[in-house]
Amino acid sequence: MSPETDDAEALRHREKMAKRKQVQDAEVAAKTVESKGLLMVHTGPGKGKSSAAFGLVLRALGHDWKVGVVQFGKGGEKNSWQTGERKALERFSDLVSWHTLGEGFTWETQDRARDIAAAARAWDKAKELMADPEIKLLVLDELNIALRYEHLPLDEVVATLIARRPDLHVIVTGRNAKPELVAAADLVTEMQATKHHFAAGVKAQAGIEF
Repeated sequence: MSPETDDAEALRHREKMAKRKQVQDAEVAAKTVESKGLLMVHTGPGKGKSSAAFGLVLRALGHDWKVGVVQFGKGGEKNSWQTGERKALERFSDLVSWHTLGEGFTWETQDRARDIAAAARAWDKAKELMADPEIKLLVLDELNIALRYEHLPLDEVVATLIARRPDLHVIVTGRNAKPELVAAADLVTEMQATKHHFAAGVKAQAGIEF
């Protein structure tokens, strides 16, 4: 390629990027809301819903935010759910309030009354943390599952999330998010299951799944 061709290609690139910058700058300038507590939903059949939520927790800690985590479903006698993220975040005990309040997944307990009682306890803790003015980010891990199996009243949960204080960010995770929650959310991300090693017989591994 000749120097003249290189120069022409570089010029076309600069012109293209200059036009792109104009579009991006105009789009950013059109946004007028400086800050807003967001209701975020991570759902879908793919892997990474909770992982993405805890990525945001890490980002929040980098800004010295206080964070709350309430886990629905996870817990119970068969496992203590000492996940890698929980062990790591215990090092930030001054900033993180972590609560694993489930009785285990519903197919493990096989006891609907226990599942409903556990979900109620977790939801009470969630409301307590929502009322704490020092908490800036709250993760409601697997709340979608509790709503899917009707362990909690959907209308009350959605209304409470909508009525939260305006500076509180909330992340709800779990498959099969209810349409009412999706409609109320500011941000909804659906994880798609394109390929998963579990289908090839690979068990859950420390550092990857937990």
